[in-house]
Amino acid sequence: MNPTNPRIAILGSGNIGLSLAKGLVKAGMAEPARITLTRRNTAALAPLAAAGYATTSNNLGAVQGADIVVLAVLPQQLNKLLDEIAPAFQHAQPLLISVVSGVSCADIRRHLQQPARVVRAMPNTAIAIGQSMTCVATDEAPEEDLDLVERLFDTVGVSIRINEELMTSATALCACGIAFFLRAIRAASQGGTEIGFHAHDALKMAAQTAKGAADLLLQLASHPEQEIDKVTSPKGCTIAGLNEMEHQGFSSAMIKGIKVSADKAGKLYHEG
Repeated sequence: MNPTNPRIAILGSGNIGLSLAKGLVKAGMAEPARITLTRRNTAALAPLAAAGYATTSNNLGAVQGADIVVLAVLPQQLNKLLDEIAPAFQHAQPLLISVVSGVSCADIRRHLQQPARVVRAMPNTAIAIGQSMTCVATDEAPEEDLDLVERLFDTVGVSIRINEELMTSATALCACGIAFFLRAIRAASQGGTEIGFHAHDALKMAAQTAKGAADLLLQLASHPEQEIDKVTSPKGCTIAGLNEMEHQGFSSAMIKGIKVSADKAGKLYHEG
């Protein structure tokens, strides 16, 4: 493998795959011509082809000669994809990066019926703006493979290494979590409309407030309750609102939702 300009095949070029490809090129880690994007409907990849990326519907052809192969399909589609590309592993062993929910490294090797270097990565849709929280894990891939995958995903956000048994939990907290926080922002904006703001103003105000809250924690390495204490005063309006939300089950609902999503994420592949 050429570590400075590897040949990369991204199988299943939806939002995650395309955002990763663009992030790698923007960061100078790969040239467009060294990245092959696959999709059943290649017409959807026409703008990428015009930008210099290789595009095809032939997954096996994309894998042959690749140094890195990114599996970016739905869990229910994975086994068919692995059947397509298995012949390529008889002659080479590219690094396999799976962003497929609920599928272990061992599951992938078992279906390929041959050894493979597999690292799992779980980004979220904020990858589209270079703000993904990506969790990375493996069961037996070497350290240098993990380091490489972290560097790749650091081009589109922040990555963290975790134990593989926590990957379905990471799916719920980080990947599904985007939707949970968006719903919270939507609810806040609806509250803003109810107390007098136009809907578009309320949404902007709620979104920027949420962004500021997150940045307080990330930039100051602070704890949520520490920052909450700075906003709440005795008999004040903030604590009154917080306590009402807790009485209505706000924190409990969020925790239960994350637990249900984690349970479902662990079953998707086997249900398919």
